[in-house]
Amino acid sequence: MAPGLSDIFDDLRLSARSLLDYSESLLNPTVRLGVTGLSRAGKTVFITALVHGFLRGGRFPVFESLSSGRIARARLEPQPDDGIPRFAYEAHLRTLIEDRLWPQSTTDISELRLAIDYQRENGAMRTLTLDIVDYPGEWLLDLPLLHKSYEEWSAESLALSRQAPRNALAKPWHEHLESLAPVAPGNEAVAQVAARLFTDYLRACRHEQFAMSLLPPGRFLMPGALANSPALTFAPLDLPAGGTPPAGSLWAMMRRRYESYKDIVVRPFFRDHFARLDRQIVLVDALAAFNAGPEALHDLEGALAGILDCFNTGRRTLLSIMFRPRIDRILFAATKADHLHRTSHDRLEAILRRMVERAASRAEFAGAKTDVVALAAVRATREASVQHHGETLPSIVGTPMQGEVAGKETFDGETEVATFPGDLPASPDALFSEGTFRGSGSAHPGEADYRFLRFRPPRLDTTQGEPALPHIRLDRALQFLIGDKLQ
Repeated sequence: MAPGLSDIFDDLRLSARSLLDYSESLLNPTVRLGVTGLSRAGKTVFITALVHGFLRGGRFPVFESLSSGRIARARLEPQPDDGIPRFAYEAHLRTLIEDRLWPQSTTDISELRLAIDYQRENGAMRTLTLDIVDYPGEWLLDLPLLHKSYEEWSAESLALSRQAPRNALAKPWHEHLESLAPVAPGNEAVAQVAARLFTDYLRACRHEQFAMSLLPPGRFLMPGALANSPALTFAPLDLPAGGTPPAGSLWAMMRRRYESYKDIVVRPFFRDHFARLDRQIVLVDALAAFNAGPEALHDLEGALAGILDCFNTGRRTLLSIMFRPRIDRILFAATKADHLHRTSHDRLEAILRRMVERAASRAEFAGAKTDVVALAAVRATREASVQHHGETLPSIVGTPMQGEVAGKETFDGETEVATFPGDLPASPDALFSEGTFRGSGSAHPGEADYRFLRFRPPRLDTTQGEPALPHIRLDRALQFLIGDKLQ
């Protein structure tokens, strides 16, 4: 679609904001780091562990500026954007350490400012301001809607919903859809039922048994203050090819609300937050997709490609900094690496690299740097060797979450167990092939089983004050994301 007046005005406002940010950065060097990922990827845990590592002085041997002692101190400061909720760092830290529970998932945007005093390599002291912007990855999947008409989005959504395993989950919505006449008069009750059934379908797709990732519009699953508003009360229709909706029709009503969704939800997010980012980490819960099967992996691959297409990537120049910020570094992180033995970490990275290779190549061609890492921002397990039928198996030891099930055993959330998580395949392509493994929805003999237990955060010794949070490669992530800014 050709740019409309709203797009032109957004570009002008973005350029004006970029000039303001640039003028402020001349006196106070600032990096705006976006932290995103699809549901349950570990965004909240990542930010909490990152900030705690700076404030406490974590064990980060690969993060050169901290391990060498050049970082003198770090401190939290008031965030720059008064209209954005503050990231609840202190509450999340208490949940992790005292309650040994994982914090609630990200459902809205939040922000935290960290000031880092450090010694440059030439000996001079300087302060880097790190603005951490936390937002749901589902919101990124809405950005392509800015360039799609309601008719295009309806056709794409319906086509996707007719593919397995989505088609079974969409059955109640599809049945209702058949009863709708797009050219009939618009009716609020009809629109509400259609939106509810469409949302139920999206919610079913996100269930861990299926772990689908391509689920726009993102606010349907996390509506917040917009719940039940007309901007969230629309759904795809089975439309005739070509033509325009009759005035006052259901088609016209749905189209108008779709455009309102873009104006009220998508454009402000892009203009005020997303387009101002300098660096980006995308957290990926690949293990959840392994649990669900090849269809979930293909869906995750498509979602990651869609997310990457949204980034304005490239080498940062003076003109781009002043008028149109670019993301010049993107890190893709496969989370929950602690659910695997370290012998499979390289393979986990290879699988994620395979999922993002095409989109990452485009970003690198534009001048941005990308990398892939398998990490655990907070390590919930430790490694051990277990004897089983005379064979030594590389295992992990941790406390499964209450209610987790392995075989016929249901865990109480207090008992520590050793488990053999299995080896990921040497070839990433094997996971994308039908019939190579079973997930939570199948049980075919002879297939590899990549289902994983969920573990509680570790029990830490708090008698000597606030303990360091154990991690896997959080320091490597920090070195890539901001290491060059602390030289």
